[in-house]
Amino acid sequence: MDTARQTPPAPVSLGEAFKYWLKLGFISFGGPAGQISMMHQELVEKRRWISEHRYLHALNYCMLLPGPEAIQLAIYIAWLMHGILGGVIAGVLFFLPAFFLLSLLAGIYLAWGDVPLVQGIFYGIKPAVVAVVLFAAWRIGSRALKNEVLWGMATLAFIGIFVFDIGFPWIVLAAAILGAIGGKLMPDKFKGGGGHGASSKEYGPAIIDDDTPTPAHAKFSWARLAIKLVVFVLIWLAVMFAIRGDQALSDMGMFFTKAAFLTIGGAYAVLPYVYQGGVEHFGWLTGPQMMDGLALGETTPGPLIMVVTWVGYLGGVAKEVFGNSIAAGLAGAAVATFFTFLPSFLFILVGGPLVEATRNELKFTAPLTGITAAVVGVVMNLAVFF
Repeated sequence: MDTARQTPPAPVSLGEAFKYWLKLGFISFGGPAGQISMMHQELVEKRRWISEHRYLHALNYCMLLPGPEAIQLAIYIAWLMHGILGGVIAGVLFFLPAFFLLSLLAGIYLAWGDVPLVQGIFYGIKPAVVAVVLFAAWRIGSRALKNEVLWGMATLAFIGIFVFDIGFPWIVLAAAILGAIGGKLMPDKFKGGGGHGASSKEYGPAIIDDDTPTPAHAKFSWARLAIKLVVFVLIWLAVMFAIRGDQALSDMGMFFTKAAFLTIGGAYAVLPYVYQGGVEHFGWLTGPQMMDGLALGETTPGPLIMVVTWVGYLGGVAKEVFGNSIAAGLAGAAVATFFTFLPSFLFILVGGPLVEATRNELKFTAPLTGITAAVVGVVMNLAVFF
């Protein structure tokens, strides 16, 4: 190791971190695995802002949470380095470019979607969507289904949603209960998996190293936890109060809040729920429009769950929220995106200090292992309905 890499890098300013998180928002292609690998290469290997051990500790926590793990990991690292403001900046910049891009594409789609050239483009990429979904099922399954019990749970989940049309929330609940029971009766079958397989190679001392003390803002206290939790609830209530005058926006607020808490196992796992609500229950868009949105979501940066921006935009226009198509679409897109990602900030900024205080001692993973197994069956159903 050269001399320059034997000493930790200089502390990073919030401004320098801002530039990196903004850059990441524009280049974060490849889904969660690609985004996590990209952050590992840049933050652990190249810049050495955080050690690999601390990086994986944060990642393992994010893998247990509902919501997109890559953006939650970015929020966690930024929060650890620069407090709440740093975490908020990283999280917002992670999805903001994709928000504007998908809103623009949704507007173009509604204006010229019936033009033969545009139809041809969408028709051409639809087979790729099925391939990507099948690959997602394989990727999740190869990591999660480590024994016959978990394979059985995945099969039951597929039968439940495909044959009996059981709602996704009920499948998640049943999987969690079975996982909790299985964790007690067959603990070896329900041991939680690891992360995305980042290397254990040493890259030199980091700013946040293995033995770096937890910064003051990241230390756990019940008082801080309670205050932050109250603040998040008040933010949620304030926005719901602000949109109470429009039924469609209020429905979106409630629906996407629930969707955010059900996004365990990645965006593909919750898409059947979004499909059921957005297409069949609320009528915000049609099935083909949902598929077109997913296809576009695969080709834009940001979390895969950004398809909710597309759903919100088309829903705002369909329900004529403000009469004007652009304003209605942007309002729907903003509401869908805000309520989808707010819980991700909640989980990290409220739960992060507890995770830092109990490094390498995370428990209660058996229910989440069960849910992850069920997710494989749900994703296979997604490929079928496409």
